[in-house]
Amino acid sequence: MLRQALNATPTYGLARTLLFRLDPETAHGLTLRALAAAHAAGATRAMRPDLPDDPVQVMGLTFPNPVGLAAGLDKNGAFVEALAELGFGCIEAGTVTPRPQPGNPRPRVFRLPQAGALINRLGFNNEGLDALVARVRSVQLGALLGINLGKNADTPIEGAGDDYAQGLAAVYPYARYVTINVSSPNTPELRALQGATELDALLARLAGERTRLADRHGRRVPIAVKIAPDLGDQDLKRIADSLVAHGLDAVIATNTTVARDPVARLPNGQQAGGLSGRPLFARSTQIVRTLASHLQGALPIIGVGGIFSGADAVEKLRAGASLVQLYTGLVYRGPGLVAECRRAIADARKAAAPARA
Repeated sequence: MLRQALNATPTYGLARTLLFRLDPETAHGLTLRALAAAHAAGATRAMRPDLPDDPVQVMGLTFPNPVGLAAGLDKNGAFVEALAELGFGCIEAGTVTPRPQPGNPRPRVFRLPQAGALINRLGFNNEGLDALVARVRSVQLGALLGINLGKNADTPIEGAGDDYAQGLAAVYPYARYVTINVSSPNTPELRALQGATELDALLARLAGERTRLADRHGRRVPIAVKIAPDLGDQDLKRIADSLVAHGLDAVIATNTTVARDPVARLPNGQQAGGLSGRPLFARSTQIVRTLASHLQGALPIIGVGGIFSGADAVEKLRAGASLVQLYTGLVYRGPGLVAECRRAIADARKAAAPARA
């Protein structure tokens, strides 16, 4: 089953073989630059899936289809137009911090091909808010643009609200939605912002800032919060209640995990950082299910983690997600995974339509 899930689409198989001979971060950069060159030459239009729109209403927005790109692949918003040509319903750029920062020392990304997984400890390496805003202020996308915000590594935890508020104000005119990342394991103390007192203070600050910005710009930009998969059920329910109480618009479940049980005996399995890919699928899907049961529709859920097939995407939606996002699956399966997920979701929705009627 895992081998089947890891099979690349035919047109991507050779490229993956070549890319996997390179350091993962080098391969990542090379792939994005090649995609940008293809886009500049007009060649990415041929890569767009020949599929009708399958719109879905989430957070008060109309997404052209329910398959999005997760944050982390394009941290600086430099490739959003080219990536949108792959057929995504939304592109989430970032994580971006107020000031540029280099992130953690290399090597900081590791493949675990036997498990269909990656471990990264990048540490929010990015060029900062000014560089991202300069790029995205004039982009034209068929997909919706989300921007994922973080705090700088040297910002004390008690000053995190300032970083997020600064980020929200800077990207507000250009983002269709904003994600608050409090769940990366690669920035010291960041996950402490998921604590009860810390999260309530942060959400109150951002809700007030959003009200001010909405008055200034004449539109309300939805805010989602991305959470960790390493939380217990009581913490999940507490966080969900806090998001609702402060008027937030969605929860993204989930970020990478610090758990190592499924990969502990594999080469690179004990590397520090966040684990993503197939080993995360069951846990992240269970969290979607737990949140959906608790929220009872009070807040939409965006499902992320270990999607390697159309069937995986459908399972996330059946667990209670309204949208899904991809990242590690693209590394192993290639861009054809986007079309596969879109087809599977559309087919599942059609099959369920008579039952709803």
